[in-house]
Amino acid sequence: MTFGRVMTAMITPFTAAGEVDYEEVKKLAVHLVEHGNDSLVVCGTTAETPTLTHEEKIKIVQTVQAAVGDKAKIIVGTGTNNTKTTIEASQEMAALGIDGLLIVAPYYNKPSQEGLYQHFKAVAESVELPIILYNIPGRCGINMEPATIARLAEIKNIVGVKEASGNLEQMSKVRKLTAPEFLLYSGDDSLTMPLLSIGGAGIISVAAHAVGDEMKAMVDAYFAGKVAEATAIHLKLYDFMKAIFVTSNPVPIKYVLSEMGIISNATVRLPLVEASENEKAVVKKAMEELKLI
Repeated sequence: MTFGRVMTAMITPFTAAGEVDYEEVKKLAVHLVEHGNDSLVVCGTTAETPTLTHEEKIKIVQTVQAAVGDKAKIIVGTGTNNTKTTIEASQEMAALGIDGLLIVAPYYNKPSQEGLYQHFKAVAESVELPIILYNIPGRCGINMEPATIARLAEIKNIVGVKEASGNLEQMSKVRKLTAPEFLLYSGDDSLTMPLLSIGGAGIISVAAHAVGDEMKAMVDAYFAGKVAEATAIHLKLYDFMKAIFVTSNPVPIKYVLSEMGIISNATVRLPLVEASENEKAVVKKAMEELKLI
């Protein structure tokens, strides 16, 4: 099972009034497929899923499916901190004919490693779709330890992990403890190159909203053995990859996309608020260096 090397965790475009702009969802999905993305992650946390209704999530997925057809695989984020709810959401999304699931670690509950294992095992047993685990301790308050990820990797339809711990030592241990075919994706744009060097499969990206072609070129160059070329692209994109996390994701990348004219505005839903003038200045400087504006 492969989802390709570059995929974007899609934002949710809103109208100025804060409603989901489905026409812009469609346009953004097409834009991403045309600019370097092999797969799209829909309704992940970058999509502000805690503030989306159940009905909105279903309609967003259907809109993306209609927009891209078979030009890209569709992976849907269905993880919550309630195992029963995650199972129900996963089964409902599976019925829509998607290609895979991204399941984030349960947040706030702070389960033990055994609790994490049993949670993901229960979800995996409830569907036939391939599942990518999502480890992001900074947001969830719990780290999926390499040994736990390795145990889960033995379950047939758990095929990979999006690693956003920021810890390359941990990622190395995951790679050492899992089979080569287990997909190890970077969850941090700026760590893509380092992760590739220890056996990573690619990136589940935020930056690729705006620089998808460049991210694809970097990853492809690495796998083609052109490491110096890949490194040069990494260094060129580095300041931008850091700038888009100057405040909580997806606030900065929505500002980027609005400045580029890819979406009409940078509206986010409370409790998030739009970027401050200082934050915008940081992002704009990085954009100007890449000639994105």
